[in-house]
Amino acid sequence: MNTVIETTAEPDPRELAFLGERLAAFNDGDVGPSQKKPLAVFVRGEDGTILAGISGYTAWGWLYVQWLWVDEKLRGQGMAGRMLQAAEKESVARGCHGAFIDTFNPKAAKTYRRQGYEPFGELQDFPMGRSRIFLQKKLTG
Repeated sequence: MNTVIETTAEPDPRELAFLGERLAAFNDGDVGPSQKKPLAVFVRGEDGTILAGISGYTAWGWLYVQWLWVDEKLRGQGMAGRMLQAAEKESVARGCHGAFIDTFNPKAAKTYRRQGYEPFGELQDFPMGRSRIFLQKKLTG
């Protein structure tokens, strides 16, 4: 069989979806269905503007927090912790037993630790001069 390796900075979204579907099918056969389901938490102003939020998903009994952002006006008021609590509560209702998050911001890492997350891994110089820290937390109902 002849093959060609192609590298691109602009992949076709349909081809990315194809890869995701193939990997999901493989993983389902290997370890069982992931039950992957999106999860988001939003904090909105009176006019509906998003002032803070979490985006992630639950799968295989875990919550993964992919993005967590708080507008500067709300920082330092415990908003990240309250959003994490809301996401964790929903994750437990979905049957999750753990949560994980990563960051390269030292202040964010401290916030996550205050919420009960513990480091389990680190990539140094990601980005240069910083470390990307991976944290996890056991969830209880």
